[in-house]
Amino acid sequence: MNLDNTILTIVTFLPLVGALLILLTPGRDGGSIRAVKWIALVTTLATFAVSLQIWAMFDPSDTGFQFVVNHAWLGNVIGYRVGVDGISILFVVLTALLMPMCILASWDSITHRQREYMLLFLVLETLMIGVFTTLDLAMFYVFFEGSLIPMFLIIGIWGGARRIQASYKFFFYTFTGSVLMLLAIMAMYWFGGTLDISRLLRVEFPPEMQFWLWLAFFASLAVKMPMWPLHRWLPEAHVEAPTAGSVILAAILLKLGGYGFLRFSLPMFPDASAYFANFIFFLSVAAIIITSLVAFVQTDIKKLIAYSSVAHMGFVTMGIFSGNIYGVQGAIFQMISHGIVSGALFLSIGVIYDRMHTRDIEAYGGLVERMPKYALAFMVFTMANVGLPGTSGFVGEFLTMLAIFQVNTWFAIFAATGVILSACYGLWLYRKIIWGALTKESLKGILDLNAREVMTLLPLAVLTIIFGFYPAPILDTTYAASAALVEHYMNASGLAELAAQAGALAPVDQAVSAATGH
Repeated sequence: MNLDNTILTIVTFLPLVGALLILLTPGRDGGSIRAVKWIALVTTLATFAVSLQIWAMFDPSDTGFQFVVNHAWLGNVIGYRVGVDGISILFVVLTALLMPMCILASWDSITHRQREYMLLFLVLETLMIGVFTTLDLAMFYVFFEGSLIPMFLIIGIWGGARRIQASYKFFFYTFTGSVLMLLAIMAMYWFGGTLDISRLLRVEFPPEMQFWLWLAFFASLAVKMPMWPLHRWLPEAHVEAPTAGSVILAAILLKLGGYGFLRFSLPMFPDASAYFANFIFFLSVAAIIITSLVAFVQTDIKKLIAYSSVAHMGFVTMGIFSGNIYGVQGAIFQMISHGIVSGALFLSIGVIYDRMHTRDIEAYGGLVERMPKYALAFMVFTMANVGLPGTSGFVGEFLTMLAIFQVNTWFAIFAATGVILSACYGLWLYRKIIWGALTKESLKGILDLNAREVMTLLPLAVLTIIFGFYPAPILDTTYAASAALVEHYMNASGLAELAAQAGALAPVDQAVSAATGH
């Protein structure tokens, strides 16, 4: 069987094979639980290996979808359609990369219902990868909303003291907006006659229809990111979720909204996207500034990082709707980088929480004396989170700032204050936890990173540095698809003609070439 025609099916559904093996593993004694953990770890590692093979086989010069499979399913309306392009492939790799880290992080910290816990994470992995690989709009909705169910259970069963409230808040916030998206999907089918995403990208929806379709998708995608002021569910969900749950929330589930904007809003509703661009810029800048200020007053480490995530997603939405190559590539890079860095930060918080069972910032201080390896790892991720040059966090922020500067100088100036604010609260948090004298008796016996924790954090630290100095693997992969998206958006929305008449911007092909030196 041709690997090109099966590899996306393998990477999507391989985690379900592991889930089935867990179900078939008998007993609940120590040996059975160890077997369950190893099944989950081996399955996620195998899925990651397959995702790397997809990346190796991927042709970055091709602007279309690759590894496409298209089979009719329900009355030739809903089909099994899968494929990836330069916009989606790296999200598959990111998801597959972080899942083994989540399994390792949960190895000893989850002490009850471990079988169900590992099974839910494997199901969740299939649903998340499915979002990025499906080319059927109805199946996208199924995967998109289906991912809520395992995360709802993970927070509700293995979360903190307020886990029930947090899980219901998470579910209803994110599900309510998606009902409107479902209505929009039905309208798109009635107008375009298909649910095939690759064909819908060529359908020209009337401007009036685009207006309502854009708003319907925005209602779902903005909550998922989440954009300010629709972010209220996120801090509480992060605080109550177990460590691995917080990693997936910040690193993957938040990216579903950004991916949706890139896949649907910009290419399918270009007129509406151009019309609402300033509205998006305003919300993005508000998120960057307001949530950064709110992060200053937090006493819970997880909640501080959660507000930081909302601020960083502001750069993503700002970059996407800037409508130029810098913004689109910067937004994708920022999402990949934030997935690595935010996931690593929550893993780092989980390390000290497992030892001290508190996330209160005031409970720590002087950890460098007892945990030098931890202090070094946490420093790398903190510096990346504040956008220090030489880390992956700098590249995405720089490109999105460059993009918005070309569109609106004032939005760029206000967004730049967020960079300063993130440095302030990030460095403040690091000083409170790591530096200072080790005076608290409860910390004097704390142990540094063990081998399992080093295996979890070291790969993420290495990637953070590599992509900071050498971002080409990501930028080269996303370039052709991003350039095609920008050109289609500029032409379809009429912005290219306006820009050429005003002489404000270089022609699209020149701007695209200048962005990355191609």
